[in-house]
Amino acid sequence: NYLSKKSIWIFGGDGWAYDIGFGGLDHVLASGEDVNVFVFDTEVYSNTGGQASKASQIGQVAQFAAAGKAIGKKSLSEIAMSYGYVYVAQIAMGADMNQTMKAITEAESYHGPSLIIGYAPCEMHGVKGGMTNCQAEMKKAVAAGYWNMFRFDPRKKAEGANPFSLDSKPATADYKEFISGETRYSRLKLAFPERAEALFDLADKKAKERYEYLEKLVKLYE
Repeated sequence: NYLSKKSIWIFGGDGWAYDIGFGGLDHVLASGEDVNVFVFDTEVYSNTGGQASKASQIGQVAQFAAAGKAIGKKSLSEIAMSYGYVYVAQIAMGADMNQTMKAITEAESYHGPSLIIGYAPCEMHGVKGGMTNCQAEMKKAVAAGYWNMFRFDPRKKAEGANPFSLDSKPATADYKEFISGETRYSRLKLAFPERAEALFDLADKKAKERYEYLEKLVKLYE
């Protein structure tokens, strides 16, 4: 009690957080300790060769998913939110710097476990123009409804306010047009055009349903 408070942060990728280290991460979040976790979500095992992970999206091509992943992405954020006492945020710095800073500041000030999941394009995405367009790609992902930004702050319940804040607006850009700009999706069209069309249609549909679901969460937490 006589020492200055230390800021504790754990940084890791989605392969660790969603998959191989999920059990440990879950224990940390469930502990109730004042610790912050920041997950860089690249939607693929970036540092071991680009294998598909539970964070990979429908239609995404990766090792062990050469014909495009056919099942949806795990919702790590909702697993953490289910505890009720974990601060949770999904961010995309290139789409909204203010929301990013707000989430980090809120997580740091929260006296309990915090989880921030940041959208993180990587070189394995095959972003058009290269990684110099990383920030712009984040903005496009949010505009297309590919990635959603929100914050869940348990403190607001005691204040009589809604703890869930949906910071993304409905999509203003075309989902399939967005993913066609990344080779992790576009190469599926070349190898399996019919399968690509079916999976991309499914992914587009799921993205719209996901946003509608998040809107329902806003009302649910009111």
